[in-house]
Amino acid sequence: MNIFQKSIIKIVQKYQKYLSPDHSFWAKDNPPYCQHIPSCSEYMIESVEKKWALRGSIKWFFRIMRCMPWWKGGYDPVDKEKKNKK
Repeated sequence: MNIFQKSIIKIVQKYQKYLSPDHSFWAKDNPPYCQHIPSCSEYMIESVEKKWALRGSIKWFFRIMRCMPWWKGGYDPVDKEKKNKK
């Protein structure tokens, strides 16, 4: 892992610890806020680890754009299974 990946992951972990409505210390007794699994911050960490800093950040940006009341949510992994076309 390079310095950019480590930096982004540390920033997201600090966000999770102090600000996140799903992960922070003040949100422990509340029901889950995020409609996606994994949450957006978990998705960011996973995408940066798997896709490097720039591509992972781009994937995370489009994930944030899908986070709205009209989106059904649910399981949304970083690496989607590719469908075989026959």
